[in-house]
Amino acid sequence: MRLLRPTLAAACATLLLAALAAASLPHRDSVAAERRAAPGAALPLPPEAPPGAPPSATSPSRAPSPGAVPAAPSPEAEGPRLAEGPDYDACLARLRTDPEGAVARASRWEEEGGGEAARHCLALGLLALGEPERAAPRLERLAAGSGAPAAVRAAVYAQAAQAWMLAGDVNRAYGASTLALSLSPEDAALLVDRAVAAGMLGRYGEALQDLDHAIRRDGGRADAWVFRAAALRQLDRAAEALTAVQTALKLDPDNPEGLLERGILSQLKGDTAGARRDWQRVIAVAPTSAAAELAQQNLALNEAGPRRR
Repeated sequence: MRLLRPTLAAACATLLLAALAAASLPHRDSVAAERRAAPGAALPLPPEAPPGAPPSATSPSRAPSPGAVPAAPSPEAEGPRLAEGPDYDACLARLRTDPEGAVARASRWEEEGGGEAARHCLALGLLALGEPERAAPRLERLAAGSGAPAAVRAAVYAQAAQAWMLAGDVNRAYGASTLALSLSPEDAALLVDRAVAAGMLGRYGEALQDLDHAIRRDGGRADAWVFRAAALRQLDRAAEALTAVQTALKLDPDNPEGLLERGILSQLKGDTAGARRDWQRVIAVAPTSAAAELAQQNLALNEAGPRRR
């Protein structure tokens, strides 16, 4: 799981951060088209497309493309390892620079009896090639049948969950996260993963339960506090949401998603200037991020709102 988490977290944030950003503006009805075109916001509204449809179904130009799946890091990075040895290391290392070559190598190695290590590298190679719909079931089968320790199997299930998310199948992502938690129920990262999936399905109460559990295990996770704020907002608990996002920003003052969320909350209570400051800060601190794009959209929509009404 940690093998992919540093980069996949950003990809998942892209899926999670837009619908509410647009929907929370006061001229919501007049920007319905923009809202439908947005890929998602921190614990978003239930998708208008069927749950199994890709997140890009309503707007391919805005949703992250499968081809944008980040390359896997080097084998020295922390992550689930199903074996040890130079062949495994070489295959994982090749994912960064030559994923097609890694897939070819892993396929040959599997035919030669490479076992779980070969199958793992093959699945990660497919993910790196932008084929999460092929990688996800392979990772799931690997986690189910592996003889590795429970924590390692849980991490591979989590990789499967993240692949399902990128493939646009949030229900399968939720299921894989639940399987991961059955093996490692106190893992804060796994709890956040499942909360993200629950939120994308509109199950905000369940998301909040997982986030509260994650925070009890690791109260220093700014992402958990941001997602908690978004879930609370969706449950019409705006005051608690503001407390949660303020906690996130104490932990990480320039957290782009936290600033975006606080801006939404400010907008909801009529503090347009405060919302503008936070959204402008998002753009300043993370100009190429998904959060910055959404902050820019919010600023533009806010500016255009009075003229549209």
